[in-house]
This record gives sequence, C-alpha cells and structure tokens, in this order.
Amino acid sequence: YNGKTMRFLSVVALTAIASYGSLQFMPWWIPMLIGFCLILVLPMRKNWQSFLATGSGAALCYTWIALFTDQANEHILSRKMAVLFHLPSYVLMIVITVMVGFFTAGLGGWTASALRRSLRNKNLRKMELAGEKSSS
Repeated sequence: YNGKTMRFLSVVALTAIASYGSLQFMPWWIPMLIGFCLILVLPMRKNWQSFLATGSGAALCYTWIALFTDQANEHILSRKMAVLFHLPSYVLMIVITVMVGFFTAGLGGWTASALRRSLRNKNLRKMELAGEKSSS
C-alpha cells in the first residue's frame, strides 16, 4: 500500500474506534467532531477523501453498535421504530441509522478539509503579497 491508502485506512480505523468509545457516553453527533479533529491532524488531499474516510469509519461504528444492540433486544426497538416511520422492514431502520452516522461524520471531515484548504490558500496569498512588496 502507498502512503495515501494507509492514511485513508488509518483515518477510517481511528474514526471507527474513537466513535465507538465516545458513543458509549456521548451524544450521537460526536463522530462529527471526531472526524473534524482527525482530518485537522491527518489531512487528506481532497475534500471528498476526507468525507469518505471519516464517514466510512463512523458507518462501521454505527453498523457494529446497531447490529449488536438490535440483536441483544431481539429487534424490538427497531421494529417499533420501523412501524413509526412507515418502513417495510426493521433492517431499513438500521440502514438509516448507519447512513445518518456516515453523513454526520463525513460532513465533519469535509468541513475540516475545507477549513484547512481555505486557511492554506489565505496564507499562500499573504506570502505572495509579501514577496511582491519585498521585490519592489
């Protein structure tokens, strides 16, 4: 594997592990903050890579939690929620849960990537302006 692939997989794994630990005692949106912080520390080249890496990690975490929690209570809650949302199957409730986790964390990663790019471009413009003033 090359460095880009390893960084991507590292962000996926770190997002999944940190989200799992945090979701035990923090609110459902904490993977967004985790993804944001991870991308600030381990930036990706493209915004979509940040979105995909952090979203995938959170989706793995949410899948793990949803499946094992659902299995433990014999699908009682997911069936009742599926009825409430007029879904044909409780499996769709789990899929929706995973999708919410994916998009939430993915947006956190994308936001951090966009912020880094914005700050980097601003710093480049300042350096260019300083170079023009010193050469004049």
